[in-house]
Formats: sequence, C-alpha cells, structure tokens
Amino acid sequence: MDLKKTPFMLNEKKKHIQKAASFQKTTILNIQMQQGEMIAEHAVDADVVIIVRSGEVSFTVEGEAVQVRPENLLHMEPLEKHSLKAESACDLIVMQIQR
Repeated sequence: MDLKKTPFMLNEKKKHIQKAASFQKTTILNIQMQQGEMIAEHAVDADVVIIVRSGEVSFTVEGEAVQVRPENLLHMEPLEKHSLKAESACDLIVMQIQR
C-alpha cells in the first residue's frame, strides 16, 4: 500500500500539476487550476481518464465540447487531441494508461 498526498495548492499558486503516482503502464496526475486557466490542445499516446474532484472543467476533444464535473468522468482514446479550461477553480485527477 502507498497512500499518496494530493494537497490543495490553489491558495499558494495558480495552476498546479503534480505527478501523483506511476506504476506499470499507468501515470496519475493531479491538476489544479483557477477559474479561466487553460491547457492548450495536445494529445497523449495513452487512454486518458479524467476525474474531477471539485469544480467544473470544459474539455474540447477532437472539436467536441463537454463539461466534466464531480458527478461524471471523461475517457479519451489514445492520441485524441484535447484542450481544457477551468470554468471554476478545479481539482482533477488524470490517469494515463498505456495500452
């Protein structure tokens, strides 16, 4: 067992990206952003699962917009181009899973 900390960092700085864990073919990131902050379009050669712990994030995936909140999650196929914008202060977990 290995309990990882993902402390709330938005009181200390704006955007915060932390590699929370990595094992076998999986990388887990914690991303925290203030309202209005963005991450430019990019693609990852892995399945990507987004879990929003708090707040709301707008994702544009291959030109299609979707809102991700704590009551849902987003899965993206490898190499799907995507960008994101924090609609409110947000805290999310990103799991990148290599096939």
